[in-house]
Amino acid sequence: METTGDIRQLAAALKAGQCAIFPTDTVVGIGVAAAYAQNPQAIFAAKERTADKPVAWLVGGVDALDVYGANVPDYARNLAHAFWPGALTLVVRASAEVPAAFQAPDGSIALRMPAHMSCLEIIRQVGPLAASSANLSGEEAPAKLSEVNPKLMQIVDCVFDDGSMPTGEASTVVDCLGATPVILRQGSVVL
Repeated sequence: METTGDIRQLAAALKAGQCAIFPTDTVVGIGVAAAYAQNPQAIFAAKERTADKPVAWLVGGVDALDVYGANVPDYARNLAHAFWPGALTLVVRASAEVPAAFQAPDGSIALRMPAHMSCLEIIRQVGPLAASSANLSGEEAPAKLSEVNPKLMQIVDCVFDDGSMPTGEASTVVDCLGATPVILRQGSVVL
């Protein structure tokens, strides 16, 4: 495991299909570049978590809803325009652009545009990040790198530290699969 503040090193690790830890606007995340990793298995293995709980994708803009989502309702687009970049995760039907290994069992994908300059730059370089909070299953999501379990830090290939501090509050997750939005997890964004 190597800690770096160089975004090019992080991008190189992600392009090699490796798993990395990095700060986001909400909590410290662990993830892979969806375009370069075969599946999110490295995230599940590192977190000691079963694969039945899918991971969200961090994306670079509202247009990602139309690339990675299918039959996205207008209300989901309105929510994205109102709260992205920010701590709002939208669960939508996955398009054919989302490999089956990254989809939830119901064929959905959770998308969020982070309000974090380094994350957005990484997404610009490697595409969407399949990401979860950087904690072992059952532990609290870390608000700073120093709170990440050392066991997890040793498992990943790269740790990125740009000096930023997440808010420590998870995103609000909204199910956008039906006719009306349903809040699955209340986070920092109040709808």
